[in-house]
Order: sequence, then structure tokens, then C-alpha cells
Amino acid sequence: MHLMRLGPAGSERPVVRLDDETYIDVSDVFADFDERFFAGGGLASLADLVEERAARADLRCRFADERVGAPIARPHQILCIGLNYSDHAAETGQAVPEEPILFTKSPNTLVGPDDDVRIPRDATKTDWEVELGIVVGRRCSYLETDEEARDSIAGFVLVNDVSERAFQLERSGQWSKGKSAETFNPAGPWLATADEIDDVLALDMWLDVNGTRRQDGSTSTMIFDPYFIVRYLSQFMVLEPGDLINTGTPPGVGMGHDPQIWLQPGDVMELGIDRLGTQRQTVIGPH
Repeated sequence: MHLMRLGPAGSERPVVRLDDETYIDVSDVFADFDERFFAGGGLASLADLVEERAARADLRCRFADERVGAPIARPHQILCIGLNYSDHAAETGQAVPEEPILFTKSPNTLVGPDDDVRIPRDATKTDWEVELGIVVGRRCSYLETDEEARDSIAGFVLVNDVSERAFQLERSGQWSKGKSAETFNPAGPWLATADEIDDVLALDMWLDVNGTRRQDGSTSTMIFDPYFIVRYLSQFMVLEPGDLINTGTPPGVGMGHDPQIWLQPGDVMELGIDRLGTQRQTVIGPH
């Protein structure tokens, strides 16, 4: 299934995409795709409901010019893995990490896939990062095997881990300062449930800025795969249903170019991952 949320920011309703033109509205049964939904076995109930409703032509809705929100409600936490692509690590001149590098983003960075991205005040080095996101499907801790981790994943989503490198790398302390500005985590357009992805390590991914290809990679160069990441993180914290995990980016970020390239107001980012759709964001200036 492809889970989506449509409507104005803060008032999105849950739907399930059937194809590029039609969807099933499920907002009369499920309040939202949130922690309560995933924790309560919502995916199984949703599958039965969609099968029933998809058979009725009168219940198939057509996409129009309605805003697409992030496919999940604001999560309990957004966790991120840095330097998780071997070719991106080489691009930055850093050694391949022996264990996943963990940092966090503020949950209120989450926005829709086509919402504007706002450069924060005093920012000078705002950057892009196309990434595969994992959505946690159940509460879990101390997972022992990758199979347990696989069973704990609700699905996968396209994300843009927008970063302000000056805040991240030049202001000391943790990376989170450069990751948590408002609008810095566009997600969607849909959450693909785990059964929709045959091989999560064989997905092409790309990102353009103003029509120029900047990132062109594949999840095949991940250092730590999604199942290892979930199992690893569960050793240090309790993962909650609906949590989002960003799993790293391939080469081609602005910081890796020579000379370096930074986002400016008016720039347009377009990005995509196989089977997870595409995004388009316009960059705007500070408040």
C-alpha cells in the first residue's frame, strides 16, 4: 500500500494511493497515520478496508490540486544516520564509520514533499540530501536479529535531509543544530509499506537543483542496511511506532562539490527514489 495524507498543513486526512490518478479516502475510519495507528495494528486493518473499497468505483477519488502532506503525522522522534554511503564518505574525505553515526532532527522539521524549504536566519551553507527514510511499525527495543528488525518496519519513504552546514560543522557541539531548522525534513509523497519494496538495497536515487543533476546514487552503496540500522538503534533506545529514521545520502551534496554549492532563495530542488515517488521544493529566504 501507499499511504498518503492530503490537505492543508495541520489538517491533513489519511488516504491510500491506488495509482497516479486515484486514491481511497480512509479518514472516516482512521484519524491519522500516527503512533496510535501503527501501534494498534492499523496497517492490517487498513489493507482489508482498502481491498473492500477499491472494488467500488464510487469510492475511488481522483487526485486534484490538493496539497500533499508528509505521509505520517509528526513522529515521536526523527533519527538520522550520517556517512552511511561508502561513496559519500569518500566524497567528504572521511573514513567509513565502524558503527552508525547517529544524530537527531527536531520532529517539527517534517513537512510535505512539495512544501517550501526555508533557509534559517544567519545561514550561509544550506545543503540538500536525498535519503531513504524508514518508518517504525511497532514499539521495539533490544532487537536480536535483522529478521526482528524487518518485522518492526512499517515501510519506507523518500526524504530530503536538508542541512545547514555552517550550523552543523562550524558552531561546535552536535550536528542537530544544523539539521533542525523548520521545513528541513520534506517527506513523501507516500509511505510504501514494506511489502511494496522487493529489494530495499536496489533503489536508484537522485536529486536535481535548478534542473542540474547533483546526486545520482543507489541504496546499494549503503554501509549499514535498514534492518541493521533498526536493530542497532534498538540497543540504545526504545523505538516508537511512527518514528522516522533517515538513513544517509549518496554523493553529490553541495558540500562535496569543488567549489562548494549552497542553496539560495529561488532555487528549486527535485528528487526521487525508485518506487517512492518524487518531490519538488522551492527554497525561500528567512523570516
